[in-house]
Amino acid sequence: MIHVEQLTKRFADLRLDGGFTALDHVSFHVQPGEIFGLLGPNGAGKTTCLRILSTVLRPTSGTAMVAGYDVATHPEEVRSRIGFMSNNTGIYDRMTAYEMVAYFGRLYGIPENILQPRIDHLFDRLNMQEIRDVLGSKMSTGMKQKVSIARTIVHDPPVLIFDEPTSGLDVLVARTVVEEIRALRDQGKCIIYSTHIMREVEKLCHRIGIIYKGQILAIGSLAELQDQYAKTDMEALFFELIDRHDELLQGAKS
Repeated sequence: MIHVEQLTKRFADLRLDGGFTALDHVSFHVQPGEIFGLLGPNGAGKTTCLRILSTVLRPTSGTAMVAGYDVATHPEEVRSRIGFMSNNTGIYDRMTAYEMVAYFGRLYGIPENILQPRIDHLFDRLNMQEIRDVLGSKMSTGMKQKVSIARTIVHDPPVLIFDEPTSGLDVLVARTVVEEIRALRDQGKCIIYSTHIMREVEKLCHRIGIIYKGQILAIGSLAELQDQYAKTDMEALFFELIDRHDELLQGAKS
């Protein structure tokens, strides 16, 4: 469903000779029914990668295929087959929860006779009926995140991209978000889950790509990574890989 090969993204920067490389030859793949965790600190390149996959950015080099379509040459085909959700909810203040989800459903061309029952089903599933008529300006962060999930999946896309979806949420709402993503996995969706929260990766992801300074440092299942690096603690493994990478970079400069 998602195949990324040698994906690279450089940005022009007058302060840096040659510009800034946000992604450096990144490769991974994700299959249907799988959650692939992209784990890294802020500024590691996670969001740049996801923006390329969702056709917001064009890659400098390399390829990214989503549901059989190249993100650079067939962006409209890709957009119709993905749902993208970030922690920047961007909820419209003057629209209710129902109006916002319906609006996005109509953008995807869902017929009204299908759209209305689908929204009702989503609102039941996400415990959103009580906020159905609440304006965006009156919503809490948790309410906004639920609306974001609903509008992300209203067109039932085969590929889902989640960028830090629980950032800033209280534990109860975060739990609801994680449970919904697990349910989507069980429906056979192909999912990328970007986060810096170790516990979520351990609970949700089949395989993990650890990304730092634009590069994939390691990739595999949790068990494979623990065995390969002789670490049972995910956090210890994560920081060891980062420290090793920084030491190699420092050695190359000296």
